[in-house]
Amino acid sequence: MAESFAFAIADRVLGKLGPALIQEVGLAWGVKTELEELNDTLSTIRAVLLDAEEKQATSHQLRDWLGKLKDGFYDAEDIVDEFEYEALRQKVVASGSFKTKVCSFFSSPKSLAFNLKMGHRVKKIRGRLDKIAADKSKFNLIEAVANTPVVLSKREMTHSFVRASDVIGRVDDKKNIVGLLMQPSDTENVSVTPIVGIGGLGKTTLAKLVYNDERVVGQFSTKMWVCVSDEFDIEKLIKKILKEIRKGDESYSDSSMEQLQSHLRNALDGEKFLLVLDDVWNTDREKWLKLNKTCSWTVPMEAKFL
Repeated sequence: MAESFAFAIADRVLGKLGPALIQEVGLAWGVKTELEELNDTLSTIRAVLLDAEEKQATSHQLRDWLGKLKDGFYDAEDIVDEFEYEALRQKVVASGSFKTKVCSFFSSPKSLAFNLKMGHRVKKIRGRLDKIAADKSKFNLIEAVANTPVVLSKREMTHSFVRASDVIGRVDDKKNIVGLLMQPSDTENVSVTPIVGIGGLGKTTLAKLVYNDERVVGQFSTKMWVCVSDEFDIEKLIKKILKEIRKGDESYSDSSMEQLQSHLRNALDGEKFLLVLDDVWNTDREKWLKLNKTCSWTVPMEAKFL
């Protein structure tokens, strides 16, 4: 049984950089080959990480090598997140009167500039990781067996409570996000405001400040705070949302998926609600599309996702 932090990071990035993203994003922005090569590099490095982390206690050089890898992994994840954000942004505006504008996006000067910038960033991070990976031969590392179990520490569940007096320096960030939530949607009655970044930046604290702001409290008839964490299970997620709406009532805990969807629809139809999904790590497109489809069956007066 192996415990590996670097392995977990690499695994998470590779999970995001899956075939679906490479196909959709890679083709859309002309970086399919670069993303495939980055995926290959990450896979090659991941194979020796379990052994590297077991041996790092006896080698200062190996610890430094792992540190460089972690920094590289985070930078690679930032790039993937930026692609995902841009793809999501375009999907959000690709409705109603915006359709024609979005259809021509990929041939616009803005798109070409984005292509060049992101293509350069992907090549740069892949070259950096290739250079670091080349040093692995110095440490005689053994590749892990494909089914080696990895122990990942269970993430602590978050909550919406915060004392504003304990938080310093997030006034402008809070003001900007609250402003976005207070704006009426131009084309859709459902909108998404993502807060993204590496762990430890204070994303959850910022979301708490926004969630408890008196303007937000007065704006939405229903507010829900759901901690997603590592396990992204649609059925469990819907149960968590219903539990928030019904203030702890779990009478539906044995309900089927069909019944859960009916409960959710009945609870949110005609409501103006805010749903905060905190501590989200899973980027499996199929699961998000399934959640989106489930929520789209409701007919809210207005819905905001944070």
